[in-house]
Amino acid sequence: MAWLMLIAAGCCEMFGVAMIGKLHRDRNWQAIALLVLGFGGSFLLLSLAMESLPMGTAYAVWTGIGASGGAILGMVLYGEARDLRRIICIVVILGAAVGLKMVG
Repeated sequence: MAWLMLIAAGCCEMFGVAMIGKLHRDRNWQAIALLVLGFGGSFLLLSLAMESLPMGTAYAVWTGIGASGGAILGMVLYGEARDLRRIICIVVILGAAVGLKMVG
């Protein structure tokens, strides 16, 4: 269950990052509320996951999901470069997160 909460926390982190982009485009209260909701949910779920997962592993996986997800959202939603080297780096980040799960 802790791993599902951690994955959900990473997804909320990705949502929060997407809402930062929305806030830059649409300076309104809905964008701010969604940003706070995304990051608030992310921190809440991360803290719940850390009750049974090691802090270092949980934080690394959460950060990996957020960083790689943010990069993917940037490519899909905001037209950022889809260079092969960027995609390889995203795969490495996700592979490292999976590796932490396997050894921990």
